[in-house]
Parts: sequence; structure tokens; C-alpha cells
Amino acid sequence: MSWVFIADRRVLKLKKPVKRAYLDFSTIAAREFYCNEELRLNRRLAGDTYLAVRPLYSSEEGDLTFEPTERVVDWLVEMRRLPSDEMLDARIEAKRITPDEIAGIACRLARFYHNRTPEIADGPAYIRHLLEEQEINREMLLRQEFDLAAVGIDALIAWVGSGLCDMRVLIEARIAQGRIVEGHGDLRPEHVCLINPPQVIDCLEFNRDMRIIDPYDEMNYLGLECEVLGAGWITPLLLSALDEVLGERPDDRLIALLGGFRALLRARLCLVHLLEHPVREAEKWRPLALAYLGAARQRMSLVVA
Repeated sequence: MSWVFIADRRVLKLKKPVKRAYLDFSTIAAREFYCNEELRLNRRLAGDTYLAVRPLYSSEEGDLTFEPTERVVDWLVEMRRLPSDEMLDARIEAKRITPDEIAGIACRLARFYHNRTPEIADGPAYIRHLLEEQEINREMLLRQEFDLAAVGIDALIAWVGSGLCDMRVLIEARIAQGRIVEGHGDLRPEHVCLINPPQVIDCLEFNRDMRIIDPYDEMNYLGLECEVLGAGWITPLLLSALDEVLGERPDDRLIALLGGFRALLRARLCLVHLLEHPVREAEKWRPLALAYLGAARQRMSLVVA
């Protein structure tokens, strides 16, 4: 959805003129708007990183330039470059992460959620997102070319689908109680930088409905991603931080179900890469999808048992 230009100290992000069911960057005006949204939203958790929205001009010779002319041809988000070896995924891979560091970022995120306005009127968007994405999960993961019958994909899809229906009343109760907020929308280890203060980047700016979420779901999702990287011990620390600041932890069955849903979603997104022409990093996607499906099975076993 974007081109990212990396220099020594700065990063520039230019949105592609694309239109999808869930976003529309097809006009200059839309790209300017979403650049400003990206700046506004990401400054909530990465104020030291997101610097400005900059106009890109065309010179009389037709060159692209930052020198002001009469013609603005696009807009970019300017960011401070973060050290790649301090991103959480890199730290996990290097086995260079401590419980105290996880507790620090978890506390920062918990305070962030605590300060968000409850999304009671817009809370139903959360349920709609879960149900709509699960239907896409079902359609995509059952495609014959992915050949997932041997890993029990039918049972996993049935468990998540029926669980979302059975536990809908629990989710609706959390909406009514003011437990649903506008969060990050794409909270993954590669978006967490463990500098001082920690920076959480790349908030999902282009669709507000996808940011309406239960904090326990979002933090549990971050824990799932850490687990797939080999650091399953992180999830309890993340959820404990929410317990201390927010309280009212959801039923364990609901947390397991939401984790299973997120695992299926991530498996789907991995496998979609295999439908591209040409396929980039073809050897990567199926093993990664199977790892997510394994995480989903583990969560299902906790509930079914």
C-alpha cells in the first residue's frame, strides 16, 4: 500500500494510488488526508518518531522536489529512522529481551488503552469486523490449492465460527461496559521499538472500524505474534499489565477464541501471498501459515478440553 524510502536518519512513506475494499488512496486528496491521519494516530504511541506530513512538488522540468512550486503532486509522512535491531521481533530472534522490558512496553500500552474514550456507540463495528473477517478466513483457508485438510482446518474454522456466535453476548456486554476502545489496529512485534521511551509505530490509519477493539484482544494478538517467533512467555506479562490497569479480564474462553481468530487471520494473510504473480519469498509463507494454525489448535485444545 505504500513505498518506504529509508535514509540514514529519516524515513519517508509515500502511499500508493490504490483502491481496495477496505481503503481508498486513489486521489491526491485522499492520500493527503490519510497521511495526516497516520501522523495524528501514530503520535499517540510514537510521538518521537512521527515528525511531519510533507508535500511533494513537481518542478518546471518535471522533477520531483521538496522545494515549493505551484504544483503539489503528492504527500509523504516523514519519520525518524528507528534502529532495526531494537525492534521487538529482532530482539526476540536475537534472544535479547527481558521480562522487565516487556513489562515496560505492556505498561505503556495499558495506560494508552486506559486513556482511550470507550467506544460504546461504535462498538458494534468490532463485532462486524470479527464476523466479516472470519467469513473471509473460511472462504480462503478452505481453498483446495492450500491443501489444509490434514492440519484440521475444518475443525478450526468451525470452532472459531461457532464460538463467535456463542460468545457474542459476552462481547456485546463488554461493549456496553465501555471496554472497547479505538486501539492500534495492527499491533505486532515489528511495530514495537524498545528504545527509551518505547515507540509503537505503524498504526492502522486507513480504516477506523479495524481499530475498534478490545484491549485484551489486541494485547493477546501481540502475544500470539511473539509466540510464533518463539517467545510464548510474553503473553501472560502483556495480559497481566492490562489486569493491573484496566481490570475486568474477559472470560478465558473468549481470550482463547479471539486468539484463535487472529491466528486464522494471520494464516490467511500468509497464504494469500501464494496467489500473487510472481510469488515473492515463496518458501516462507506456507510454513509460517502452518505455525499460526498450530497456535490456533493449541488455543482450541484449551477450550475443547
